[in-house]
Amino acid sequence: MSETSRRERGSMLSRFLRWAHLDPPLLAGILAILVFATLVLYSATGENLGAMRAHAGKVVVALGAMLVAARVDPVWMRRGAPWLYVAGLALLGLVLLTGDVAKGGQRWLDFGIRFQPSEIMKLAVPMTLASLLHDRPLPPSLPLVIGCLTIVMVPTGLIAVQPDLGTAVLIVLTGATAIFLAGLRWRYIIGAAALAMAAMPALWMVMHDYQRKRVLTLLDPDSDPLGAGYHIIQSKIAIGSGGFFGKGWLNGSQGQLEFLPERSTDFIFAVIGEEWGLMGVVTLIGLYLFVVGRGLYVALTAPDTFTRLLAGSLSITFFFYAFVNSAMVTGLLPVVGVPLPLVSAGGTSMVTLLAGFGILMSIQTHRRLGDAVRR
Repeated sequence: MSETSRRERGSMLSRFLRWAHLDPPLLAGILAILVFATLVLYSATGENLGAMRAHAGKVVVALGAMLVAARVDPVWMRRGAPWLYVAGLALLGLVLLTGDVAKGGQRWLDFGIRFQPSEIMKLAVPMTLASLLHDRPLPPSLPLVIGCLTIVMVPTGLIAVQPDLGTAVLIVLTGATAIFLAGLRWRYIIGAAALAMAAMPALWMVMHDYQRKRVLTLLDPDSDPLGAGYHIIQSKIAIGSGGFFGKGWLNGSQGQLEFLPERSTDFIFAVIGEEWGLMGVVTLIGLYLFVVGRGLYVALTAPDTFTRLLAGSLSITFFFYAFVNSAMVTGLLPVVGVPLPLVSAGGTSMVTLLAGFGILMSIQTHRRLGDAVRR
């Protein structure tokens, strides 16, 4: 290839990235995770080509959602955030009335495309909070904090009764992050922590039996090794047997012989530990930290309160997703059904995550565009 051809292709790529409002560093980190995820999923699904074709279709849809979100001006996001929140609440209400029941929960709607409306709230909650706090003096006053908490807890309650404790926890973390980044006073933080501790007994009483069992299993997995503790015991065996370099791609006994449950979804982190070893786990964590770091850079350089709070909450929440899953699989947290972001099989979650990254790219590229116009 001639030097001229290389320059022309480079120029075409640069024009496309500018037109699509894509941030190259963030895009590179996301694509690296998706490539790694494809290799892991191929092994975790037992080399099932049908499952891989379905996964490829979901990735294409998710990347399309990212492209669409990246081209939306943050000003329109701020104006549309309350409407997205209201639409999400309406869909959550519809789930309770007519939602599909599967795996012990009523969480899905089927309009020709089957999806979980709770995923919408992972974006709608931080967008609505950032929009509400945009024109207010910061740090927020107590009445404003109470209003923000109400915005968080209404969808959280609707999601918790489905029941979907994992997603409900993530919604709380997403909202709490946005409020915290607004400059929440320490006396409010300490007060909220005290209230949360005081509410623990009441929360324990309203939890389902299987949810209580998950907490007890965390404390003593060997108390029920063939029942509630089976998942975490097999997961630890898989991760521990991988050693430093792993057993090799497609060579994990726990995953390939199906001792490891949910190996392509919630427990795919254990497959990585077994087949790719510590090096594979560290590589994935490094990619996650790179993406989170780039997101926080976008937040630090954002031009206004709305974009700063939104970018910061989305970035830190992505870190929470990865942390909760990896801690769950290694026995540091109860099993709550949270997928490993961008790696676990699942369509709605991936679409939501990549749409969130599209929002980050929009914030970054529209800021650059504004800077160029001002110059």
